[in-house]
Amino acid sequence: MESFLLFLSELRLPFSDTVKYGLLTLALCIFVTAMIILACQLYQFCSHASHVNTKKKKYLIGEYGHMKTEKSILGKTLSPSLLEISKKNHDVKVQKLQAQMEKLERCLSPPAESSDSLESLGPEEEETHGGSRGRLRFSLFYTKKQLQLQVIEGRDLPSHSTDPFVSIKLFFRDQSQEPAMEWVLNEWETRVGKESRNPTFGDEFSCALTERQLEKTTIKLEVREFDKYSRHTVLGEVRTTLSSLKTSEPWELCEEIQQITKDLVGEILVSLKYLPTAQRIEVGLLKVRSGSLSIALGTDVYARVDVFSSQRRQKHQKSSSRPKAQVMVFNETFHFYLPDTASTDCLVLISMYEMQASGRKLIGQASLGKHKANDGDEHWHLMLQSLRQPVAKWHPLLI
Repeated sequence: MESFLLFLSELRLPFSDTVKYGLLTLALCIFVTAMIILACQLYQFCSHASHVNTKKKKYLIGEYGHMKTEKSILGKTLSPSLLEISKKNHDVKVQKLQAQMEKLERCLSPPAESSDSLESLGPEEEETHGGSRGRLRFSLFYTKKQLQLQVIEGRDLPSHSTDPFVSIKLFFRDQSQEPAMEWVLNEWETRVGKESRNPTFGDEFSCALTERQLEKTTIKLEVREFDKYSRHTVLGEVRTTLSSLKTSEPWELCEEIQQITKDLVGEILVSLKYLPTAQRIEVGLLKVRSGSLSIALGTDVYARVDVFSSQRRQKHQKSSSRPKAQVMVFNETFHFYLPDTASTDCLVLISMYEMQASGRKLIGQASLGKHKANDGDEHWHLMLQSLRQPVAKWHPLLI
C-alpha cells in the first residue's frame, strides 16, 4: 500500500493532492461496493441451489424412495420366486394364444362327417358342449314360389350369451360342379335380444325361390353373441333342408342348437415359396373361383392375408380389389418374415371380403400351414422340399 502511495505521489498530474486522494477514495468505494454485490449474488445462488437439491431429495425419498428400496430388497430376497412367477405368466399367455389358434383352425376346418371327430374345445365351447346349447324356434312357409321364414325365439341359450342374435344363410348346392359348392342365395340377420338367454325375435324374412331351387336348398341359422366391434361369437347352428317342406302348409320347428360346421363356397389357388437366406415366406394369391361369387354381381372383392408364427400375428396385407365374378385372377404376392420353419408353427389365413355400401362382408376363408390338417400341411411340406421355388395348390374356401 505504501509503494502504491509513493507511486501516486510521483505521478505528475495537473491536480492538487486533495483531488487525487478524493478520486482514490471514490474508486475504493466503488470497488468495495462491487465486491459486496458479487458476494450477495453468490450467496443467493448457493442458497437457491441447496434448496432445490434438498426439495428434490426430499420428494424422491418421501414419495418414491421407498418404492426403489422395496424393489431392490424384493429383487435381492425374492428374485427366484419372481422369475418363476414371470415364467408362469408367460406360459399362460402362450397357452391362451395356442388355444386361440386351435379355435381358429377348428372354425376353418371342413364339415365333420361323423360325431367322433370332436377336438379339444375352448372355455366357452366347453361350457356349451358339456350341456345343452339351447333350442331355436322358427317357422317356414312356401307358397307361390315365395319362401317365408320367421325366427320366433331362442330358449335356454348358454349362460355367457347375453346379447344373442341369429344370422341366416340360404345355401343352394350345385351338384354339377366338381367339387360341389354351396351358393349363397340370400342372407339375413335378426335383431339383437338384449340381456336374455330366452330372447324373443319375431323377425320375418322372405325371398323368391323356385321349386327346383327348393329341392336343393338348405337353410342355416347361426346363433351368435353380439359384439360391438363386430367380433361376434358363434354359439351354434340349426340346419334344415327344404326338400321335405310341403307347399302351402306352414312348418314350425323347435330344434336343438348344434356345433357349428363350415360350408364349402369356393376354392382358392395359393402358391408358397420359402427363402431360407432372407428368412421370408412368399404367399401368392393366384386365382379364386366360387359359386357364391356369381350371385349379385356389380361389387368388388379383395383378399386379406394374415400369417401367425409362433403364436404371434404379423401385420396383415391386403390385395387390390377385383370386380366380383365366378372366377377371379389376382396374381399377387405377399412377403412375411419367418425365421425358422423347423421349430416355428405357422398358419396362413386368407380371407375374401366383398365391399358393400354398409361395409365389408366376409365371403369365405382358407387356411394352410404347418400342422394344418389335410391339404394345408401337405402344401407346407411340399414348399419345404422345394426351397426357393413356388409351389401352387388349390385350397377350399369355407364359411
